Amino acid sequence: MAEDRVTADMWFDPRCPWAWITSRWLLEVEQVRPVDIRFHVMSLSILNEGRDDVPEQYKEGLAKGWAPVRIAIAAEQKFGNDVLRPLYTALGNRIHHEKQELGDELYRAALVEAGLPVDLAQYGESTEFDEQLRESHFAGMNPVGMDVGTPVIHVPGPDGATVAFFGPVVTPRPRGEAAGRLWDGTLLVAGTPGFYEIKRTRTVGPVFD
Repeated sequence: MAEDRVTADMWFDPRCPWAWITSRWLLEVEQVRPVDIRFHVMSLSILNEGRDDVPEQYKEGLAKGWAPVRIAIAAEQKFGNDVLRPLYTALGNRIHHEKQELGDELYRAALVEAGLPVDLAQYGESTEFDEQLRESHFAGMNPVGMDVGTPVIHVPGPDGATVAFFGPVVTPRPRGEAAGRLWDGTLLVAGTPGFYEIKRTRTVGPVFD
């Protein structure tokens, strides 16, 4: 029943391939479990500010990473949270599936696809909504700590309190009932008091099937 549905919040940076796969998995979960997914913006560029222990190539990516999150937060501020879902989809398909270069052409095309004004692309070079970007970022990250990245998910726990966690990192995305089973297991372990981590070395890169 509708009243039994819960809302799960996911924080994403459009550039992160692992967050992209997790977000597509969550859309599968919506189809098989009573959960509605709500998207929010975080920023790997903010998360890594001031760090000197990252490779130069990664630093270059972080510099380029400001534009898409600034555009996303500007869209949310002007048109509401609901626009993030179609905008993230439009950005993610171009970035991860089509391998397009970050830039004005990509941003403008994604905005058009999401039904948003193309002039939002100008906010990629603007600091106007940086305060709101940081607020969104830290709202997602503070409950899990700064030694993780994205995806971050917040869900209502068994007692109604918010359970926040990083992950799951999975590839390719499970579909159908397999997506639901992963959701059930994730909630079980994340909602266990004192539980912190399950991890193993990744042996494959992201698969965008």
